[in-house]
Amino acid sequence: MTTHGYELAVDVRGLRKQYGDVTAVDGIDLGIRRGEVFGLLGPNGAGKSTTVEILQGNRGRDAGEVSVLGSDPAHGTRAWRSRVGIVWQDESAPAELTVRETVRHFARYYPRPRDPEEVMGLVGLQEQAGSRIKALSGGQRRRLDVALGVIGGPELLLLDEPTTGFDPAARRQFWQLIRKLSDEGTTILLTTHYLEEAEALADRLAVIAQGQVVAEGEPTGLRERYGTGATVEWTEQDGAPRAERTDTPTRTVAELMRRFDGEIPGLQVRRPTLEDVYLRLTGQEDAR
Repeated sequence: MTTHGYELAVDVRGLRKQYGDVTAVDGIDLGIRRGEVFGLLGPNGAGKSTTVEILQGNRGRDAGEVSVLGSDPAHGTRAWRSRVGIVWQDESAPAELTVRETVRHFARYYPRPRDPEEVMGLVGLQEQAGSRIKALSGGQRRRLDVALGVIGGPELLLLDEPTTGFDPAARRQFWQLIRKLSDEGTTILLTTHYLEEAEALADRLAVIAQGQVVAEGEPTGLRERYGTGATVEWTEQDGAPRAERTDTPTRTVAELMRRFDGEIPGLQVRRPTLEDVYLRLTGQEDAR
């Protein structure tokens, strides 16, 4: 299945899922190209996790068409499942096993797994390889979850809030892993609340609010399309800080230069960030 010349790893049309009177997913369309990193953003309850569960075949849908690696996940075979890796928010491995035992054990589930030692190194657990899982910190357990998601060498990797509990250094190390997997041709679907992470990793993004896709595109394109205006900040001659929101920041700066006869104290021009755009699209702009 192709769109605009690109082969799609994930093709979703009109996806719907209802829980009683609550509509979790309300007609979502998504097309994720093979080999790209695709970010799925949205507040809690927006429908992200339900969508990922349907793509993985762990949850049925009420309506819509879904193709993942050329198959309907609702009827996915064992061979198909071996091509899809997943990291859930709340995964947990047996507490009494060591990290090495766990990774080696999970590797046996797949026909062509990655080398367990290599995978432990990729997620930064080589020093904890002999440690029992119950002795790991929360962040280290999260790294183990990621290791179990990639051990099968998946063509498609579904990551649901994968860096929750990571410290900044571990998060950056994880980003390197995602870039490496992407360079190797793995298609990656990432849900995250970290806007910096989404912007650093994703080739394209979709923003979901109330079960619907409200915007989709490259991070830069979303900022340009939905980020209105800029904020010009400066300091007045009496020391008072000032800020003005404007659609013509260059003109505002030129006017300030004339008024200050050159140098403008404390000048900053802040254009809309991806976070600004996200909050606006999801109706949370006042929460900033």
